[in-house]
Amino acid sequence: MATLVSQSEEELKAIYERLSQDPEWKDILPPIDLPEEDGEPLEDSWHRFQMNVLIDSINADKTGKENFYVGGNMFVYFMVDQVEKTGYKGPDFFYVKDVSDPMKHRGKWVVWLEGGKYPDVIIEFLSPSTRKEDLTKKKDLYERVFRTREYYCVDNKIPKLYAWRLGNSEYKEIEPDEKGFVYSKELGYKLGFWQGKYLQREDLYLRFFNEKYELIPTHGEFAEQRAEQEKQRAEQEKQRAEQEKQRAEQEKQRAEQEKQRADKLEKELLELKKKLGIS
Repeated sequence: MATLVSQSEEELKAIYERLSQDPEWKDILPPIDLPEEDGEPLEDSWHRFQMNVLIDSINADKTGKENFYVGGNMFVYFMVDQVEKTGYKGPDFFYVKDVSDPMKHRGKWVVWLEGGKYPDVIIEFLSPSTRKEDLTKKKDLYERVFRTREYYCVDNKIPKLYAWRLGNSEYKEIEPDEKGFVYSKELGYKLGFWQGKYLQREDLYLRFFNEKYELIPTHGEFAEQRAEQEKQRAEQEKQRAEQEKQRAEQEKQRAEQEKQRADKLEKELLELKKKLGIS
């Protein structure tokens, strides 16, 4: 199959229109008009929130620093007729490094339109209906065809994180550290479970953490952190202003006391001079 370097939609359409008129290309040219959705909803609301919290936190942390693409619940095409032949549509979450146009809108990831790039990290969210396929058939696909460097499966009911990193020829299990976290070389994060609220939904989520085991915040959490920091700074400024006011008041009181002592001494001196007949 022909592979094209990632281009804008307008450039791709122009290239396809030109090549489709060429007899040598028109029969082998891979399509660009592929379905972007199948109309099937996610397993449950947790799947949607779990996907979004991972995408949200990566975008909040890495945008402007690295050229990447992160997506979820969208088609990843590696074959024109893959759905008919394999039934595969796409992962729950995926991450691609070194993308040439990271800000381009994509309704699907088409490998041959992205310079032959496959996801570097894939995460599947296990459910009773997908568990067997995620741990077997999809694992084999990501290992042997995609050659995805890291593959994770999340079960938030046990909870358990299954983690593999691609070796020379096959996946090797990634051992968790002493705190139960798994380090992703591709993402540069530790992965671990977190109980808390995301968009007002309380649940157990897989989250990203830095080397100090500090949570990688979402846009909303980052805004809350900044607001809290601003609140703390404002409170500190208020306290400093109050302290300055108190110091100024104390200085005023000391000055007043000094004046009163000076006035008293001057009065006593005048009275003494008067008694001694000294003018």
